[in-house]
Amino acid sequence: MKISTRLFAAASIAAISLFAGAASAQDKLVIGTEGAYPPFNVLESNGELTGFDIDIAKALCVQMKTECTFVTNDWDGIIPALQSKKFDAIIASMSITPERQQQVTFSKKYYNTPPAIAVPKDSPLTEATAASLKGKAIGAQGSTSHANYVEKHFPDADEKLYPTADEYKLDLTNGRIDGVVDDIVVLTEWVKSDAGSCCKILTPLAVDPEINGQGAGIAVRKDEQALADKFTAAIAAIRADGTYKKIQDKYFDFDVYGGDK
Repeated sequence: MKISTRLFAAASIAAISLFAGAASAQDKLVIGTEGAYPPFNVLESNGELTGFDIDIAKALCVQMKTECTFVTNDWDGIIPALQSKKFDAIIASMSITPERQQQVTFSKKYYNTPPAIAVPKDSPLTEATAASLKGKAIGAQGSTSHANYVEKHFPDADEKLYPTADEYKLDLTNGRIDGVVDDIVVLTEWVKSDAGSCCKILTPLAVDPEINGQGAGIAVRKDEQALADKFTAAIAAIRADGTYKKIQDKYFDFDVYGGDK
């Protein structure tokens, strides 16, 4: 969030086989992620994967006593890659939505944060409504719940879809679009950085359960409910023993889990 460089780097570091499906024994798993969604998952220039998703994934694998390696994949092809057994699970801030549940099986959530809209600091926009955004160019990453949110809730906006978050950020910075919709944490971290100093959070957006789902979960193939259940149990375990909070506090100063359910 590209593909050839990122796949090569991640594969080299992880020393994985070409096909993760070979890790059929669950004492070894290959985890698919995107690597371009800070602060959740980032492929650094040195080829190292970092971020909240990655640290949570590593903790879950320790809890499950499973050897895990990682590979990156462009977002718009990440579910087909899972289905073709390129890897065994997706840990990449994927929202649990009814549409995706037709394609994959999810664990219970491991975090849940709302969407938001960011705009330039000098934007005349004061609210995010269907009327106020009519005719405005609003960006979102393609194949995401945020793109679906713009389409449904701001139908008269000029929706612009991007392969990665980095690309919509560049267009917003350069004044080519009027706003962007994404996870509030992603946008907040960006506008607090030097790279995002152009912009501000206009407002959080009301959660639409049909679109935003039940939070971010771990996706596995449809016929692998037992593996999803193992991840769910591991999530509960790292929350109970304090590991989750230690990881959360490394990245956030609030409860990213989003309640007890």
